Amino acid sequence: MVDFIDGGVTTPEGFKAIGVHSGVKYRSLDLGLVRSEVPASAFVGYTSNEVKAAPVQVMMEENSPTLTAVVVNSGNANALTGRRGIQDAITMKETVASELNIDPKQVGVMSTGLIGRFMDMQKIKYGISKAAGELSVGREADNLFAEAIMTTDTIKKECAVRVRLSDGTMVYIGAVSKGSGMIAPHMKVLHGTTLSLVTTDAKLSPKFREKWQEILDDSMNMVSVDGDQSTNDTCILLANGMAKGACADDDPLFYEALKIVMSKIARTIAVDGEGATKLIEVQVHGAATKEDARKAVRKIINSPLVKSAIFGSDPNYGRIMMALGNSGVKFNLEEVRLVIKGGEMEVPILDAGAPVFQEERSVEVVRMAMDNKEVAIILNLANGDESAVGWGCDLTYDYVRINAEYAT
Repeated sequence: MVDFIDGGVTTPEGFKAIGVHSGVKYRSLDLGLVRSEVPASAFVGYTSNEVKAAPVQVMMEENSPTLTAVVVNSGNANALTGRRGIQDAITMKETVASELNIDPKQVGVMSTGLIGRFMDMQKIKYGISKAAGELSVGREADNLFAEAIMTTDTIKKECAVRVRLSDGTMVYIGAVSKGSGMIAPHMKVLHGTTLSLVTTDAKLSPKFREKWQEILDDSMNMVSVDGDQSTNDTCILLANGMAKGACADDDPLFYEALKIVMSKIARTIAVDGEGATKLIEVQVHGAATKEDARKAVRKIINSPLVKSAIFGSDPNYGRIMMALGNSGVKFNLEEVRLVIKGGEMEVPILDAGAPVFQEERSVEVVRMAMDNKEVAIILNLANGDESAVGWGCDLTYDYVRINAEYAT
């Protein structure tokens, strides 16, 4: 059984964290540091965008199987910064290593913020030195780290769970993320912005990498705010094994717990999409393949017309079917079923490919369902047994305002 608890990245045994103000931002916290007492097995997913930020390039080049610390700065993405940006990312790693007396290859680095600006390394190095001296354990440390990595985020995104594994070992998983805009991750293991750090005291071996990719594909890669994949997307899982149990690679209880954590983080990112007023959940069932189900979900979530309709509680279900039809996924139109769910209301819209109702009064029922903070679109393609779920948000006036003014 998976239990949610009040916690964050320092909840698992052996992890410390902190968030500090380095001066990159005018007043806000802007640099976070996490350290494990022992080297932790590292599993990392990176953006598939061909324009990769300097920290992503450096991390992918080194591809270290273990990490002891991770440093994250906000306010500057260190992207499109050329050779200088690469060196700055390396300097961040070296500075952390010097402060913590560890090998630079044991340091992970992530950045988020404005693209195309050089880092102020004097401030960054000051922040790293300050953070190294203030590392701590507990909810205050968790919260400071979570705050330090935020950009346009309006809420902190963190959670923690505990689960007793098959061998009886109690392990903990803690997670923190940031992300509000430029979000449509397609992160690949070994391959706005979502930066995520997951810590666990479970023991994992390198072969867990494939399962980590599966979990990313069903969680972080199924969230989209605006359909734009960032240059900086990175998701790091650190497993230090300090719970002292057996290897959890093949333990279904650990897999399920980690998937629950990552799905919750993904959902929270969608809730906090820039300018968002509603969470959109899309469920696709009856697909021929898992990838077909995912493709259909992503096409619907990313449709500006669908997102606008949800914002205005406009029961124009033709937009949903339009997006499905453009997804490239095969379905049986004569048997497709569509349901809109909002709050306690679950309203069938299409059945056997035809409208369930057309009366104005019935249309108002759909509008009422859509007029909720969380709206679910549930589709059955009647073409197989595979399914997928994803999360997005509505497209609002504030999204345009925020991104029209982002650099100014």
